[in-house]
Amino acid sequence: MEHIKAIKEDNHQIFTQVYDQYHTQIYSFILLKTRSEYIAEEVTQLTFIKLWNKRNQLNEQLGIHIQIFGMARQVMIDLLRKESNRFKYEGESANTPFTDSLITAIESKDLLQIMEQDIENMPKMRRIVFELSRKQGLTHKEIAQLYSISPKTVEHHIGKALMQLKQHIYSIML
Repeated sequence: MEHIKAIKEDNHQIFTQVYDQYHTQIYSFILLKTRSEYIAEEVTQLTFIKLWNKRNQLNEQLGIHIQIFGMARQVMIDLLRKESNRFKYEGESANTPFTDSLITAIESKDLLQIMEQDIENMPKMRRIVFELSRKQGLTHKEIAQLYSISPKTVEHHIGKALMQLKQHIYSIML
């Protein structure tokens, strides 16, 4: 988190350290998702440009790796959309055809994985209550009776869980 503060204070040396530390990881992550060296190179460079340009908006409460990978994912999706539009207008002569369904699949799969990980990391009772409500469709009253707690407590757990998920997704979309 100290990296974020230093970057926000325009510290080029720390930014370079972060670049050196995460450049290969970002490139590999994007290459794995797209199987395109061109897209991986572009997204990696654009991610670090975005990191520098939006340094004042970084969240000091979140790790730098979470924010960088969130930016990389968003840059990748934006670039895939541009490529998709280019392909629509250039037709079969386009070199890198991507479809809207591929973009949607990447977005959905990544977001689902992130949300599942967030749910797994919740405090035990919050996670259980949330999963019973959202995955098994139990009512607040049913969950309250099952665990001998009040419906207000169930509501509180679900509210906290939703807030946690929203905050993390917001930070990823930064």
